[in-house]
Amino acid sequence: MRGKPADLDEEQLVRRVARGDRAAFEELYRRSAPWLTVRLRRRCSDEQIVAEVLQETYLAVWRAAGAFAGSATDGTAVGWLWTIAARRLIDAFRRRAHHAQPPSAAAAEPAARAAEDEVLEGVVGDEVGDALRRLAPELRQVLQAMVLDGLSVRETSVLLGVPEGTVKTRARRARIAMREALS
Repeated sequence: MRGKPADLDEEQLVRRVARGDRAAFEELYRRSAPWLTVRLRRRCSDEQIVAEVLQETYLAVWRAAGAFAGSATDGTAVGWLWTIAARRLIDAFRRRAHHAQPPSAAAAEPAARAAEDEVLEGVVGDEVGDALRRLAPELRQVLQAMVLDGLSVRETSVLLGVPEGTVKTRARRARIAMREALS
């Protein structure tokens, strides 16, 4: 893997970070920190928590870049980054829950379109995309956390600030609504 970090894709950058390449780490951060911050802010309105999670995420990336399996497991570098960040956010919510009220997930639809919605629109067919857009926001949030982000019921519960039973119920309702909309 020769070349300047700016010429490499994210997976190649992570591989270089695993070898201690600071320039590759800086390039990976420059490319990924803005969208990662946006995704974190969609799930947490507390800027201090978002900043802490972002810092913890990139510290983990620096330390564990060698553990990235990449395309060998059908994974992507950006997916790996998001998985780390989502788990760090859940950890932050748990830490805060011991000291104060856990931060609540954004209950109302935001004014700006979510990155996930734009990706879904580009990837998911018209029929499925329409069905997803017609879902109630709380059902769509559960699907995004569990399907797009790959979180468990417990992690989704912490992330959204609702009981595990509620997550399971919403996931079931979302599946039923999707099945009905697509049949």
